[in-house]
Amino acid sequence: MTTVGDTGTTRSWWSEHSELGVSVLLALTGLLVLGDTLAEGGGGTASDPLGPRTVAFALGTALLVLAALLTVDVLRGGRGEAEGGEDVDLDTAMDLRTVGMLAGVIVATAALIPVAGWPIAGTVLFAGATYALGSRAVLRDLGIAAGVSLLTWVLFDAVLGVDLPGGPLMGVPG
Repeated sequence: MTTVGDTGTTRSWWSEHSELGVSVLLALTGLLVLGDTLAEGGGGTASDPLGPRTVAFALGTALLVLAALLTVDVLRGGRGEAEGGEDVDLDTAMDLRTVGMLAGVIVATAALIPVAGWPIAGTVLFAGATYALGSRAVLRDLGIAAGVSLLTWVLFDAVLGVDLPGGPLMGVPG
């Protein structure tokens, strides 16, 4: 089924109601949360009759309600408003070099974490991303990246108790 738009071009019903895709994603996420919560089992205790599943049930239900409300709005003619301040030229081709470099940095980081630990892998991630996005102050970027990587590692490992691999620095913070 096609309709004729204001500009005289034909557009499919789905392209005019593309917001329904968001509704589907919300509904699927809500069903996944509810299904996972039901499969988990276990409830509250005497001191906590609601238990940890209550928040998951509330979140899953809220996602399903939002999906239903968005679907009704779209089918009644509601449309998402385009951003007024967007400065992206949609006619310009994607910069595959930058995207490829960023993808390479992410893959390298994932490969380095178990071998070299987060402080080194994080430095590669942050410095590599700045280089891929156009910065050429390599020494400054490496210094900032190393500082941010070490700070996040210490915060997660020593403060939050989340054991990130430290590589050569294992056992240093605490």
